[in-house]
Amino acid sequence: MKYALHMVVIHKSKPALVSGFDGDKIEITLKDEKKKVREKDIELLHAGPARSLQELLNAKPGEADFQEAAEFFRGSEPAFSEIAELVWGPLTPELAWAAWQTVAASPWFECTSPEAPVRVRDAGEALALIRKSEKKKGEEEDRAAFVGRLSRTMAGKEDGVDLTVDAQWLQEIEALALGKTDKSRNLKDARIPVTPQAAHSVLLKTGFWNLERNPFPYRHGHGLSSAQVAITEPDDRAERLDLTALAAWAIDNAWSADPDDAVSFDQGTLWVHIADPASSISSDTPADLEARQRGATLYIPEGAARMLHDQALDYFALGLAPVSRALSFRIEFTETGAIRETSVHRTLVSVQRLTYAQASERMDSTELAPLFAIARKNMERRAAAGAVSIELPEIHLSVDTDTEGTPQVHIDAIHSESAADMVREMMLLAGEAAARFAFKHGIPFQYVSQESPSLPRDIPHGLAGEYRKRRSMKSRKVGTIPSDHAGLGLGMYSQVTSPLRRYGDLVAHQQLHLFLDGKKLMDTDEMLERIAAGDSAARECTLAERESNMHWILVYLSRNPDWRGEAVIVELNGPQATVLIPELAQEARIHAPADTQLNDRIRIRAGNISIADQSVTFTTDA
Repeated sequence: MKYALHMVVIHKSKPALVSGFDGDKIEITLKDEKKKVREKDIELLHAGPARSLQELLNAKPGEADFQEAAEFFRGSEPAFSEIAELVWGPLTPELAWAAWQTVAASPWFECTSPEAPVRVRDAGEALALIRKSEKKKGEEEDRAAFVGRLSRTMAGKEDGVDLTVDAQWLQEIEALALGKTDKSRNLKDARIPVTPQAAHSVLLKTGFWNLERNPFPYRHGHGLSSAQVAITEPDDRAERLDLTALAAWAIDNAWSADPDDAVSFDQGTLWVHIADPASSISSDTPADLEARQRGATLYIPEGAARMLHDQALDYFALGLAPVSRALSFRIEFTETGAIRETSVHRTLVSVQRLTYAQASERMDSTELAPLFAIARKNMERRAAAGAVSIELPEIHLSVDTDTEGTPQVHIDAIHSESAADMVREMMLLAGEAAARFAFKHGIPFQYVSQESPSLPRDIPHGLAGEYRKRRSMKSRKVGTIPSDHAGLGLGMYSQVTSPLRRYGDLVAHQQLHLFLDGKKLMDTDEMLERIAAGDSAARECTLAERESNMHWILVYLSRNPDWRGEAVIVELNGPQATVLIPELAQEARIHAPADTQLNDRIRIRAGNISIADQSVTFTTDA
């Protein structure tokens, strides 16, 4: 059609006036800008001429009885202009935009374009839309009232949130706090930051959540339940080397419930036995895919959310039954304590469980003394190769949720045990042996490496030195090319000792099973893909654990406002100091007392605790 100046048109659902022409382009004036558009980009609303765009925007049509108009036009498809003229009389250019918006919004008419015929809805359909609109309007009024109450609650005023009527609105905020969404209309309208931390704070202040509610695993994609995919019962037809006559020891913390490694000594040969879930869980099976998605078993103070179905413990944990299935690494040594030869076997073992404390007490016994001797020699070997040993305070956090009422938080120091050091060396030997075995046989494998740390020349003594060493360490790397692990003092290393707990270890075991069976191995790209996916999920698991631990420490401090503790100065930076708090295994920044020296011990107290923000301020206790 031929357009003229001052015609009223619609461009992208906005009103405009034709204000000029440029070749095949039409210049239009919108509220905030001028544009040159093609004829196909606009729709004619009124032939005009309109006096001004502002009058268009300010016009308001009178009352309209659209039900009566619908009855008048029933059985036909009127033009928009015909409906407008029936309802309001002759349609002026200035009224055209307001009239179009009103007719298009009416439940009695279905409008697609001012130039297209209008469908008249039947009475039942229109009345249903009216009821839906009224319900939505009522909900919006209720939501607006809630937003007002929420604002009053957060301002500390009375007549705020009422949980008996406001739970439905708080659930939308809860979804943000749990990481299920990144939006919250309620927080936005209440002018509260739309963040998980702010949502958490709202839920605490309104009483919708109690102090103990831990949202951090959910934010990192981890629930509090173990894997749900059932595991195939092991097929014991596969031949296994019977080592049940050989004493095997699973040594761990007293609270460990999933023993997945054990050690044996047999006439100069070390055996490291590892739980064998890969004998049932093959690559890309449902159980494998769920484990890959989780990356690792989540250990938080409330308990464990296992990477594999709980059946895995019944089938594969070591020492929970008289005879256990294992994938065992046989390791022979040179006179210097280096690994001379290693082999891998599917085995049956009879495992006895000991705590670290029990094993430490028996370290000079006939059964355990050879294991401690191997461990000492391995520590010396690694130290000579530049291994970095770091000893910082550790704690075990647990929450007693079985008691009635408020869950009890327990913070227990983890004391150094000789047996823990011994077991660590056994697991490092198994990791080194697996890496060497894979490299020797050309097996695409998971290797863990670490560049040399940037250690200062003069490392302080005590905790300040341990802290400095930790700050100097480089991040580990995981890939399929063997390389030095400088931190451990090893030429090549792999993690293979926790296939019940770490997905990368499970993948390594799956590859070893393929090799033992003479089947086609996963190639390098397949290994990288699986390792990367599992490692990414495992990092989220680590963050969830770290934040969950901090959550329960803050809960503990909130419940104990008179708490006082000891801190050790580990770094000085002018008037500020970094301290380690052994009782909490936490690091903090404080204002340093005068004449403070490294490794000084000072008394501190906690304040300004925010569980939602995971923050606390520690100050000296004068």
